[in-house]
Amino acid sequence: MIAKVLIANRGEIACRVIRTARAMGVATVAVYSDADAKALHVRSADEAVHIGPSPATESYLVGEKIIAAAKATGADAIHPGYGFLSENAGFAQAVIDAGLIWVGPKPSSIEAMGLKDAAKKLMRAAGVPVTPGYEGEDQSVERLTQEAEAIGYPVLIKAVAGGGGKGMRKVDAPEDFEAALESCRREAKASFGNDEVLLEKWITSPRHIEVQVFGDSHGNVVHLFERDCSLQRRHQKVIEEAPAPGMDEATRETICAAAVRAAKAVDYEGAGTIEFIADASEGLRADRIFFMEMNTRLQVEHPVTEEITGVDLVEWQLRVASGDPLPLKQEELSIKGWAIEARLYAEDPAKGFLPSTGQLDFFDIGESHAVRIETGVRLHGEISPYYDPMIAKIVVHAKTREFAAYKLSNACANTIVAPVKTNAGFLARALRHEEFRSGEIDTGFIARNENDLVGNAEPPSQVVECAAMAVLHAEMGDADAVQLWRYQSREEPQPFAGSVWRSLAGFRMSASPRIRVAVSSENKEYVLDRVVTKPAMLSTIIDGRSVLVADMGQSWVFTSTRNEGTGTHSAHDGDIIAPMPGKVIAVDVAEGDSVTAGQRLMVLEAMKMEHALTAPFAGTVSGLSVSAGSQVQVEALLCVVEPVENGE
Repeated sequence: MIAKVLIANRGEIACRVIRTARAMGVATVAVYSDADAKALHVRSADEAVHIGPSPATESYLVGEKIIAAAKATGADAIHPGYGFLSENAGFAQAVIDAGLIWVGPKPSSIEAMGLKDAAKKLMRAAGVPVTPGYEGEDQSVERLTQEAEAIGYPVLIKAVAGGGGKGMRKVDAPEDFEAALESCRREAKASFGNDEVLLEKWITSPRHIEVQVFGDSHGNVVHLFERDCSLQRRHQKVIEEAPAPGMDEATRETICAAAVRAAKAVDYEGAGTIEFIADASEGLRADRIFFMEMNTRLQVEHPVTEEITGVDLVEWQLRVASGDPLPLKQEELSIKGWAIEARLYAEDPAKGFLPSTGQLDFFDIGESHAVRIETGVRLHGEISPYYDPMIAKIVVHAKTREFAAYKLSNACANTIVAPVKTNAGFLARALRHEEFRSGEIDTGFIARNENDLVGNAEPPSQVVECAAMAVLHAEMGDADAVQLWRYQSREEPQPFAGSVWRSLAGFRMSASPRIRVAVSSENKEYVLDRVVTKPAMLSTIIDGRSVLVADMGQSWVFTSTRNEGTGTHSAHDGDIIAPMPGKVIAVDVAEGDSVTAGQRLMVLEAMKMEHALTAPFAGTVSGLSVSAGSQVQVEALLCVVEPVENGE
């Protein structure tokens, strides 16, 4: 058995591997960048080694540094987690060549499945059904345009080396193809070092179904059933569940058998996932489910499979890498109940899902006693702009899908994170949506219902009133005498004594003062002549002037301004401000250009994603201070759009 394992990763997955390794008596080594010096995974491991500056390209993606750290600490194995170098065949081979155990599939298996075009050809040969498309070597714009026309719009452009939702673009019309191709190639080059693409027919009612497979060095391969990962935004998974709703036993048997054939075709060892796209226009049918790709690593959503099977997949990884056979045979595996996972991201849905960074002054995931929390951060931890914006995975297991969705939606609705913004409310609303509850879902669910799911850009009136009441209590010196309440599903509030909040003062709103009160949040002032709010949501006084109010997964911090005059205060409406630290990768305008409302001005790359900054209204560009390649800090003024004067 492996004696000491180095985890070549960070955050949530590093913490996850450390937990199982410790339970097995395996010592652990963490690696960390400058940004992660105080991270939870560093403090959780038995040892930790610094491997470089904050950018992943100078730390977590430098295989030589990771192997050197393993050698220096006496680790005999390296677990890559997911992302970073987990599907890099060259790194896997370098680990093996260094005399270390690679906790993953053979480099040859990674290589065979690493390029989507080659993998699809291999799957066809193995008798696995494949989506219609183009995987040719001719990558010219002319040829790709021609092939897209032949396939028929809409088409999907995919980076051949892609993964994690990166390097994918849906194109609805011929006139949009070239711009989408350019954007896809740029993102693919930055993320994977390879800008080659393939084309696929866009399936109108698609569902993303994937099968967990596991192989060992003794020739055994099993499946651990399917997951449904159809709830996605910009090809990034948001909510995953197992088993897949609407999956009958015959279809399950067919798709899982195809997944096992796919794994055997590449002599697979370790944990892997075969991803399929299903045409669900007539429900899930075996003859309408096609191979997309294989992820030759542990998936982010692996906990839902663990919950329905009772299997610890990380333990299986460590045992198989040590040379043991699979702990269970296929006939010993079965589905028990239902599991759903939601990804809690540091982003602001009300502002176009812009990433949110900073310190977690408040961090409490609701009903944590009833759910499984996988996270790599803690209270007062930092959300960095350098890495993926996922804060945590919230996982529930129940006897039925209905009960699992109920538990998870309540946990998301009762999650409180501040001042960093999250998608908790967005998740809660998605889980409560009639379409989701019915199981009639597909990958277009979020896009169709986004306006209903996003929530409030500004605090609702009852939230403002709640803040004003809290400020009044604080100013009257009542903060220490009142109770703290947790908002619960718009029903009667209940007292809460969670560890995060135990030392904080709150209040119960019971009076209706007719006093003029002004409170400010995010540079906007709200003035109330009377406050008549009933107890409906959690509020806690941070200090004598500030109050946090949480409602349906969203949190707002208010500051008292009742003695500072009234009115609305905001930045120049035409100021184009950097919403987070990042790199400007494209500038589409020049000083003096006329622009229309909604026109793209530039593209900012941050937290592994591209973000388009657009003109708020028609006007003229002035004060352009950046060019392609510029590094900018949060709230930096990038340019100004001067409005068109009336009559012009």
